[in-house]
Amino acid sequence: MKTQLSENDVQQMLRIASGATLGFTISKAMDWPNPIFFTLYPILLLGLVAVLNGHIIRQFLAATVFPAMVVLVVYGLFGTHPLLITPLIAATFAFLFWQMSKGTLFLFGAFSLVGLSLQLHFASYSNDGIDIYPLVISNIGAILLALGIAFALHLIFPDRAPRTPPPKVSKDQASIRHEVILCTTVATLSFAVFQTFDLVDSISAQAASILILFPLCWKGATMSGWQRAIGTLIGCNLALLAQLVLLNYSDTLFFASFSLWILVFFISRQHVLNGGGAGTGFGVLTTFGILYGQSLSPQQDIIYSALYRFSSVAVAIAVSLCAIFVVHSLLNQHQSTRHHTFS
Repeated sequence: MKTQLSENDVQQMLRIASGATLGFTISKAMDWPNPIFFTLYPILLLGLVAVLNGHIIRQFLAATVFPAMVVLVVYGLFGTHPLLITPLIAATFAFLFWQMSKGTLFLFGAFSLVGLSLQLHFASYSNDGIDIYPLVISNIGAILLALGIAFALHLIFPDRAPRTPPPKVSKDQASIRHEVILCTTVATLSFAVFQTFDLVDSISAQAASILILFPLCWKGATMSGWQRAIGTLIGCNLALLAQLVLLNYSDTLFFASFSLWILVFFISRQHVLNGGGAGTGFGVLTTFGILYGQSLSPQQDIIYSALYRFSSVAVAIAVSLCAIFVVHSLLNQHQSTRHHTFS
């Protein structure tokens, strides 16, 4: 972990805070549906990726189309048939985790998984008045807006010095098979649980069960799960503090947006000092994105949502880690699926 910010780090902090605030403010001002997408995606794009180039843009655009096609075509046709939709979604998860495990299209797989899991969660409650078509359109619009915001902010707050690209990780085929089977199994179990039970308000828990799989292995998931739980706790408490400061002014867009910018900029420091990965700081940032985007409106504050979010996320992480450990242990008993971190 670094102890001092560089000029590039400060510029990235400004991009993350401004991107989240712009996405939130525009979606709220235009009264667009599903503002969680518009607030969360700029945080993901600007927080996980410190640069913006053609390869990243192509992956991000592909992550716009792929989840939309899966939700509209696959879920639209077979969503009411659990015995058919579950293996189809499992195959989709396997394809995306395979892309992540290989590394060259990691961002495409990661962004597609986030968008797909959120849309599948909401689409499963179509009988409760949630229309699937506005949902998909909102997701596409949010990704395109996030990309436009990222372009603008990279021009306004450019890096001061060239960045060193991260080293490529070499994996054997057994490790790749291990990661794909492990993550696909746990993600499919999460999908089945959230499809079976009435958990419409547990979008944070659904997202957490997917995000802790991004390290792709048991050792990484344990660290990721712990950091996400701590990040969620910190994020919920800071959001509650902001709500107490705002009081009745939380329904005023300017004050709500300003409080979001302050919170995200403050936490972005921890995020960039940790190397910009999916650590504790990133968990706090995504907590802000979900709470502000999903729960804050003139008719609703975030106090109840913050309290419920932490409890549901803690349960989701604990159950997911248990499932990850069991599947990890079973896979490491066979040479063809033994992970390279196994000792």
